[in-house]
Amino acid sequence: MKTTSEGAWQGDDPLHFALPLLILQICLVVVVTRSLAFLLKPLRQPRVIAEIIGGILLGPSALGRNSKFLNSVFPTQSLTVLDTVANIGLLFFLFLVGLELDLRSIRRTGSKALAIAAAGISLPFVLGIGTSFVLRSTVIKGARQGPLLIFMGVALSITAFPVLARILAELKLLTTELGRLAMSAAAVNDVAAWILLALAIALSGSGSPLVSLWVLLTATAFIVFLAIAVRPILAWMVRKSPEGEPVREVYICTTLVIVLAAGFVTDTIGIHALFGAFVVGIMVPKDGPFAGVLIEKVEDLVSSLFLPLYFVSSGLKTNVASISGAKSWGLLVLVITNACVGKIFGTIIVSLLTRVPKREAVALGFLMNTKGLVELIVLNIGKDRKVLNDEAFAILVLMALFTTFITTPIVMAVYKPARPVAPYKHHTIERATETDSELRVMACFHTSRNIPTLINLIESSRGTSRRRLTVYTMHLVELSERSSAISMVHRARRNGLPFWNRNGKAAASGGGEMVEVAFEAYHQLSSVSVRPMTAISDLSTIHDDIITCALDKRVQLVILPFHKMLQLDGSFESIGHAYHVVNQKVLHHAPCSVAILVDRGFGGAAQVSAKDVEYSICVLFFGGCDDREALAYASRMAEHPGISLTVTRFITNNSLNIPLVSEDNTADQMAIEACKAKAEEGNIKYQELVVDDHADVAVAIRDMGKGINLFLVGQSPPVSEPLLGRQDCPELGPVGGFLASREFTAMASVLVVQCYNPEKDTYSKRYTVEGEASVVPATMDQDIEAQLD
Repeated sequence: MKTTSEGAWQGDDPLHFALPLLILQICLVVVVTRSLAFLLKPLRQPRVIAEIIGGILLGPSALGRNSKFLNSVFPTQSLTVLDTVANIGLLFFLFLVGLELDLRSIRRTGSKALAIAAAGISLPFVLGIGTSFVLRSTVIKGARQGPLLIFMGVALSITAFPVLARILAELKLLTTELGRLAMSAAAVNDVAAWILLALAIALSGSGSPLVSLWVLLTATAFIVFLAIAVRPILAWMVRKSPEGEPVREVYICTTLVIVLAAGFVTDTIGIHALFGAFVVGIMVPKDGPFAGVLIEKVEDLVSSLFLPLYFVSSGLKTNVASISGAKSWGLLVLVITNACVGKIFGTIIVSLLTRVPKREAVALGFLMNTKGLVELIVLNIGKDRKVLNDEAFAILVLMALFTTFITTPIVMAVYKPARPVAPYKHHTIERATETDSELRVMACFHTSRNIPTLINLIESSRGTSRRRLTVYTMHLVELSERSSAISMVHRARRNGLPFWNRNGKAAASGGGEMVEVAFEAYHQLSSVSVRPMTAISDLSTIHDDIITCALDKRVQLVILPFHKMLQLDGSFESIGHAYHVVNQKVLHHAPCSVAILVDRGFGGAAQVSAKDVEYSICVLFFGGCDDREALAYASRMAEHPGISLTVTRFITNNSLNIPLVSEDNTADQMAIEACKAKAEEGNIKYQELVVDDHADVAVAIRDMGKGINLFLVGQSPPVSEPLLGRQDCPELGPVGGFLASREFTAMASVLVVQCYNPEKDTYSKRYTVEGEASVVPATMDQDIEAQLD
């Protein structure tokens, strides 16, 4: 095929030229696989399932049965180009997989995880050898016995580490003991699988056993060469890329060239180009920002466009129609049974022997049976090396698809993780203030841009030393299909914190460590107890992490970031509708009071030291429980010597038909009287404004904006209509929506407070009965969500 055409107007058919045909193939593959991923999302299946199914559908098993479609879109003469591009994408993806694996963490793996990993490899490997004899005597007659034994053993014993990490995160099991065990065992399994695959490829050559020995020895020597000669170069580039400085383009280019060169050498040796890329990924030091920048530069193009081509390339080799007759279907059942029995029962037995609870052991067995991309790599190499024929290849692909597909629903059915939750009565700031007890706040944030404002807000809220403040900071991280998301998963542990090494520094690098270091530094310089956490989840379910953690930590206030980010011109731009929905779900189900922080740079773009704090805060009080909660929080902030608080109460004329006052006048009056008493002895200013209508309220608030750093308002004051003609953020309420709009030009941040509503708190009601400690699941799955709604 020629590369490019002269165009349809010149009489050329673009499908007869390599470049336009490749572009069409990529677009078709991406549309099909992403559509399938969207359809399978309610079933909580990883994207690799959609990509495998998409490859099979585009191949001769489904759409490819139409010879006109197959010859037009995937003609035989185009497959060389397709396979080449797919393998280049696979080459760099395996480099990313190597970057994800940290050998130091594998060396620290406990004996329990090592025993589980060994059982998860050895028993299915033995059963795979037994299965190979059956296949060789039936559908792969004449195949070389040695390579077939190894390939079948590896195919049945593999655990797909990246796929497993995403399943654990989807089921919210990452921060449990089960998740830690599964991740550790799968990491060991992954390394062992690559070693076994290298052995299988070396043995599958057409030469003599002596040639296979030379292949293995040469490959070993090359790995030693990489460790002695190449790793110091990579380490030097890492040292030359300090935190906070951009990584030089020449370092990125050099590393990618080393990846390609290593792939060329390993392919020349005879053990496939993928191994060179994988080993270089392992060799790259994980300290500093270098590894993270490499992932960021490579992952999107490779994972989104090139890698799906590999699944289609595999699907074009998979013909389900070749599985015909009772014998073939019986072999499929045999292979699936042996794969499940070896992996699941081997893991369960060793888990029980190491005193893992029964339900956790069963769940761990199914989790370790997850297959994925590495499985397809093994099968494709086996088919290319003539170790597997079409029928055996199709059987093993369906086995991988089936074992991965059943993992999520079975684990959800057999394992309901739970942890004890101590009941607590102080769900509001007002109640905690009245009893003079510790105030617990959970502050959530998306990016590092929110950190200075959060730290300044925490400093302003610390109150007096006799009343302790504990702050849990939760970094909300969206779990995506990117490799960088899996790198963050590696750093998650049981209490939600990243892994820490013996020297007290983060074991891996990236933006997450900068976040924790900022809060750790503030904790060391103040009397406030700050405990950073990380929630890594899909945005559709991340509200469960926030709510269950708030219930677990018994907090009185959850602070959420506004779903819009401040721009240079003073306007707000949305960061995504999904973040808007997260805030709404937390407000609807929260077991405590909730505040949404509209950040306009409270305290400036940097942390302000305690002695330099000098803020003016204003509470707009109309009445109602939300306003009283905002007033209680502001009163706590006013205890800070650098805070000047102004409480403005709005009173209406009797002639106003639509009241602005609360029906609960007694509670409001008591809160105001307490505020007046504090105003006489502290830095609190109290004032009352008489207004005639809503326009007067808007004018008064606009006039107050000058010199105010932070406004505190209730979400639902008794204002019967918005202060704006259109309200696109109803969760802010009528006053908060006005303060966050273009109509309000002052550069003051806004904290919109919603008081705890026991009627909405279905979470606490479900897991706490009559004041006795109950349990809260670590996973709030979709069926629970449906019951709550």
